Amino acid sequence: MKLTTQAYCKMVLHGAKYPHCAVNGLLVAERPPAPRPPQPALFVDCIPLFHGTLALAPMLEVALTLIDSWCKENSYVIAGYYQANERVKDASPNQVAEKVASRIAEGFTDTALIMVDNTKFTMECVEPAIHVYELHENKWSDFCEDWTEAQRIAASLLDSKSYETLVDFDNHLDDIRNDWTNPEINKAVLHLFS
Repeated sequence: MKLTTQAYCKMVLHGAKYPHCAVNGLLVAERPPAPRPPQPALFVDCIPLFHGTLALAPMLEVALTLIDSWCKENSYVIAGYYQANERVKDASPNQVAEKVASRIAEGFTDTALIMVDNTKFTMECVEPAIHVYELHENKWSDFCEDWTEAQRIAASLLDSKSYETLVDFDNHLDDIRNDWTNPEINKAVLHLFS
């Protein structure tokens, strides 16, 4: 499994925009070629979904339908789920996180479940702010990776208050002109990466 800096940064920015709320979103990966050679999934982006109430089934179904159509147009597939819990010292996957991630795993074998760790969430991004879980034998287990470059870029984006412009699906439902793909943040990450 590989996670792009863009996906990492957008998860962190989503949590920063709503530090008083639980937040969640989807991870998208490149659509694997038909006869798939064994290679790790590349999670290229994340789509911020909601802040506050995470378990509203009708809103989630609308979001999944729109995001699935967007994925098909861009040769992506919905491949994972992320969540930051409301309580500061709670970074464990809850029933909602496990249920949504397990449903995604029905259609994508390399599904990731990512929990944003609020205790490691700082403006400097000294420590990785996420815990990644992969599904093995119907059980979610920890996966570790080096996020140093992503942490550096996330710190820069936090410093410039880029989280203020982040659009999640809740914002899109309030005003459909709000673009949940966050092209401006994507450009900022790309600029900082080079």
